[in-house]
Amino acid sequence: MTPKTSIASRREAAPACSFCSIARRETESTIVFEDGDTLAFLDYRPLFVGHCLLIPKEHRATLVDLPEALAHILIRNTQRLTRAVERAMEAEGSFVAINNRVSQSVPHFHIHIVPRRKGDGLKGFFWPRSKYRDRAEMKAVQEAIRSALSAQSMA
Repeated sequence: MTPKTSIASRREAAPACSFCSIARRETESTIVFEDGDTLAFLDYRPLFVGHCLLIPKEHRATLVDLPEALAHILIRNTQRLTRAVERAMEAEGSFVAINNRVSQSVPHFHIHIVPRRKGDGLKGFFWPRSKYRDRAEMKAVQEAIRSALSAQSMA
């Protein structure tokens, strides 16, 4: 696995970040994939055997901190790694997840790729789900999100 040349601009790694430490090879990990911009390794406390974490090598805390080019690379590599994990673990499917700040045990952007099988015990989402009060509440939320998106495109 020889890393290719990175196309993303480099930022300083965060000295206290455990994932940056893994990317710098200061902390031991079980690397399963690497290119010039990203690194994937086995989660040391997996949901199921084969659970991997894909990270950008440069320190970025959340999804919104990623430059567009790096986001594209991460999604492409998530697809590639998901196919490989499913095949290697003889899984029926997978669970792919990103936490942004809340439930993010390491404040370095990472994507979980977890092999799944029917009846494996993982039940949907990890938090309680609820319904909108009514159609009017749903419409108000729709408009608020659209307004926020519109403000972003004007900025």
